[in-house]
Amino acid sequence: MTELNAETTRRAIVEHTRRLAEAAAAAGPGAAVPTAPKWTVTELVAHVGQTQHWVAEIIERRITDPTQLPAEMAVPPADSGEWPEWLSASAQRVANACSDDALAAPVFNAAGDERSGGQFWMTSMLNEAVVHGFDAAHAANRPAEVEADIAAALIGNHLAMLTSPTWTMQRPESAQAIRGTGQTLLWQATDAEAAWFVERRPEGAAWQPGTRAADVTVTGPARSLLQVLTRRLPLSDGETAGLGIDGDTGLAQHWVDNTAHASD
Repeated sequence: MTELNAETTRRAIVEHTRRLAEAAAAAGPGAAVPTAPKWTVTELVAHVGQTQHWVAEIIERRITDPTQLPAEMAVPPADSGEWPEWLSASAQRVANACSDDALAAPVFNAAGDERSGGQFWMTSMLNEAVVHGFDAAHAANRPAEVEADIAAALIGNHLAMLTSPTWTMQRPESAQAIRGTGQTLLWQATDAEAAWFVERRPEGAAWQPGTRAADVTVTGPARSLLQVLTRRLPLSDGETAGLGIDGDTGLAQHWVDNTAHASD
């Protein structure tokens, strides 16, 4: 998995939340979010800020018992003019909470994988800022930007979530749909030294970094791959975003169609 160091991740959470806030302000509170059609921009902003405050509290309190997770959510400002300040504060709070000490401390990890709880939440918060930053950008009719190394790290995180111990419990329909009989997919970045090989096994999907021959290979900029995998860019529109597909396009489309996260 392409990984970012902790300081780079903390800075990126703050920076991408800033970009999200700018795009949200440009779109306006009542604007629809084309890539998250259940939300308006107001609801998008509330979700991001509330999630950052909620996660910060989990880490600050070193919560290890999921029954003790925070029950109350932060209240977003009613005035959209206060969004940038509110989101800046929530992003900085969660970035500060993800200190080096916190990353090594016992904290509940909702994925149930080998990462520490702090590492899981820090990467999740970067994912929230970047992917929902795509949403805000689309709402404001702006380009959805992310650095190649950050996009690559988040693709690894996305696949780690889909193959984590808790995915089957949280999203059983998805987990069942991406099982298979050995079908293989390769997602390969053209602007970063990163590739992700996925195999649909009977016991569940699995992935590993690196390149291998696959039934379908999707290549392109890491940003475009991330947008397709997180359903912010239709695979059918991928050519305009620099993507190339070699092999069974239907297999790649099936993967995308069945791997939505709950907040999608």
